[in-house]
Amino acid sequence: MTPSLHQSPGLRRTMSAQDLAGDGRPPICFEPVEIVSVSQPRPAAAAVCTLSAFGAQVEPFLTGYLARWTPYKESWNYEDGCIFKGCLDLFQATGRTDLFRFVERAVSDRIAADGGIRGYDPDEFNIDNINPGKVLFPLFTATGDGRYRAAMDRQRAQLDRHPRTRSGNFWHKAIYPWQVWLDGLYMAQPFQVSYARLTGEAARLADVLAQFAVVRQVLRDPASGLYVHGWDERGAERWSDPQTGRSPHVWARAMGWFAMAIVDCLEPWPGERMDGLEPLADLLVEVAAALETVRSPAGLWWQVATHGGATGNYEESSASLMIAYALLKGTRLGVLAPRYATLGQTAVQAVIDRHLRADALGGICGVAGLGNTPYRDGSYDYYVSERVVANDPKGVGALFMALAEAVQGV
Repeated sequence: MTPSLHQSPGLRRTMSAQDLAGDGRPPICFEPVEIVSVSQPRPAAAAVCTLSAFGAQVEPFLTGYLARWTPYKESWNYEDGCIFKGCLDLFQATGRTDLFRFVERAVSDRIAADGGIRGYDPDEFNIDNINPGKVLFPLFTATGDGRYRAAMDRQRAQLDRHPRTRSGNFWHKAIYPWQVWLDGLYMAQPFQVSYARLTGEAARLADVLAQFAVVRQVLRDPASGLYVHGWDERGAERWSDPQTGRSPHVWARAMGWFAMAIVDCLEPWPGERMDGLEPLADLLVEVAAALETVRSPAGLWWQVATHGGATGNYEESSASLMIAYALLKGTRLGVLAPRYATLGQTAVQAVIDRHLRADALGGICGVAGLGNTPYRDGSYDYYVSERVVANDPKGVGALFMALAEAVQGV
């Protein structure tokens, strides 16, 4: 029997679009839409043919990468979570049960009988470590294995104790106190939404909307409509603006994490409408429009998004794939206008044509952050100086996710 990744219906509306605006301005115009459940997996026989439509190298890369795969770290980590999520998305789009089994084996190996997760320390208070927990929901639904349900509770318990800013948002990590980074929205909020839907916790869903509302208020650059990488509530970091607390630049992968966070929170369960999440649809419409204005001539996104063509800047693969995924999925869910699917398809194809070989996906910024040692000052020169690598799971996972959305339009 083919596993099903569908889950159960959830909650009612708890906040309005005005709540999301959060700054006294009128909300973005939003026409209510109905989100329908994702389609059942396609027959596996069509999978190779469908993926090959994007390039002869796609299928060899997928199978070769997974055959060579080893955990990114011994600890429970967000990078592996990107690969797991991408594989489950591709399973859902193509019906290829080998992808489901890959994830099931990799995750099951880490989960003890009582739900303990090998390599996971909740007292580290690292928001990144919630990301792999997202796949526990579909694995539990598909297998009925109670270990996955118990492991969800362990991750939820971290969030219930996780330190917060005075404005109510999760700290990015205990080592980055009072700071909110766009990355963290992707790591934690879709997990929160899935947990709220599973348990019926309206307060948890309201918390998600409230955290997005704060981020829109404090991280959005009014001039571009895009969002800077981070915010320090205290304004104590050297990278933070003394008046706003914001970091100085729009890092494209941070925008990719943010856009994916929104669409993954909007992903419906069977039979569910968008009840309670309409404000996030407003936000996605606004973010997509801003991202459209900073595309490169090839339809990709620059490492420093608002400085296209500047010396040292480059079209970054992982950001482009993340944004493509969000645009394609947002269109499939009925939130974005159909033309955004075209933008997403163009970006996926451009990355494949320019950066994908049968054995490597290139053009990926290895890592970028703020603060710490050596100090990362968030400057333009900093972002374009970070190493560009191949086959980093942040890019590969995004490729798998974007392909899963793109094949549904082939």
